[in-house]
Amino acid sequence: MKTIKYLALGIATLPLFTGCETMSQIASTLPQTAPGTTTSTTGSNSRTITQAEATTGIKQALSNGLQNSINTLSANNGFYGDAIVKILMPQEAQKVEQALRSVGMGKLVDNFVLSLNRAAESAVKEAAPVFVNSLSQMTVTDAFNILLGSQQDAATTFFKRTASATLTQKFSPIVESALGKNNVSSYWTQLTSAYNALPIAKEKVQTDLNAYVTQKAIDGLFTKIAGEELKIRQNIGGARNSSVLESVFGWVDKQK
Repeated sequence: MKTIKYLALGIATLPLFTGCETMSQIASTLPQTAPGTTTSTTGSNSRTITQAEATTGIKQALSNGLQNSINTLSANNGFYGDAIVKILMPQEAQKVEQALRSVGMGKLVDNFVLSLNRAAESAVKEAAPVFVNSLSQMTVTDAFNILLGSQQDAATTFFKRTASATLTQKFSPIVESALGKNNVSSYWTQLTSAYNALPIAKEKVQTDLNAYVTQKAIDGLFTKIAGEELKIRQNIGGARNSSVLESVFGWVDKQK
């Protein structure tokens, strides 16, 4: 029982943000994973790995995926320069874009879209502490379901379940502030006013931009995390870049 308790607590000390004050506080209060215990294996060619090795492998995989995702998206053009996660005009406002571009106001639309993406890039920078808290909720069962489950995005799914609500609360005021700094409210007023004044505008356009950008920022983050998780699971581009990852995920491959 002590071993399982220590393992569950040990998982929460994922060294994703070693310099983060929150991470340091959590780590300082938790015991280390008990050594010497082993997981069960199947097949005569499977090497037995310790629970400590398995836990370390999960930690490294999650650390690599989260850190890469946050660093990528929080960089300049992290959202704007990536076609997969780039934030476009809200669906209900795309008729505004089409109409304004048709009358030579494309630059105004471009500035608006750029500002939406800058707001998301600012918000993602604050994701680290949220994932630290999410990981503190991870149980031994969660950890091994992630490691041995059939889902290729099991870790991402875990984070969606445990972190989405907190990410929304954390991102929303940051997005609101960033929208103000990047003159998005001004652009939005100009866009909607220009569109609503056109003869073709049968209905007035109104959109909650803060909620829209916040959700898109979260969606983009999880998209990147899922991609990083898949790289490690399938060892794409040598993503298993340590002996621990090679050993643990190599063992996982043999269990299938």
